[in-house]
Amino acid sequence: MNDFPALDEAHFRALDQQRLEPAERASHPPRIVLLYGSLRARSFSRLVVQECARLLEKMGCETRIFDPAGLPLPDGEDVSHPKVQELRDLVSWSEGMVWCSPERHGAMTGIMKAQIDWIPLSIGAVRPTQGKTLAVMQVCGGSQSFNAVNQLRVLGRWMRMITIPNQSSVAKAFLEFDENDRMKPSGYYDRIVDVMEELVKFTWLTRDRSDYLVDRYSERKESAEELMKRVNQKDL
Repeated sequence: MNDFPALDEAHFRALDQQRLEPAERASHPPRIVLLYGSLRARSFSRLVVQECARLLEKMGCETRIFDPAGLPLPDGEDVSHPKVQELRDLVSWSEGMVWCSPERHGAMTGIMKAQIDWIPLSIGAVRPTQGKTLAVMQVCGGSQSFNAVNQLRVLGRWMRMITIPNQSSVAKAFLEFDENDRMKPSGYYDRIVDVMEELVKFTWLTRDRSDYLVDRYSERKESAEELMKRVNQKDL
């Protein structure tokens, strides 16, 4: 029962509870980046993330909203393109993210997906999204649906993010904003407040522990093997 022939003991780690309770905690405001998925002059996904940013700042966070206008299609330009660099710099700066997409043809928009596709899983030795928190949201032109948030949740997992359990889907979004582009009181607005509260709590809980939370046996083992290959090269 206690025999593990397939386990590499050199890279196995027992749970270290002390690392789940860091001795020092960051005191700066949580840093949250918000992405939206439409270029319309009156983009309801943009209006939703603006409401989210206001709430996050009221909860003590620092926020940045990325404007996707001018972002090229993935692989259509080099990564040195200014909008790509802007997006990647914001993601590296962030400790949590909000993604809000319209639902178009039963899916997230291409604009939303293009932003996520420009975010790499790794930049050198840095994984810019791994261990960071994520809230997923969508706006609907008609009745309430969850197709876009379900897709965003899959992408969040793929990007190795801590995607919070709560989410928001605003039905008939064109009816939910007043003439000043502020969201009217409603159950939809209340749900957005819920989601932002949860995002802030998860970000505070995990940001000082994220390196340990995503530390994986398989990656420690692979890294060690790659290191051995490099240092044992005969021809340098």
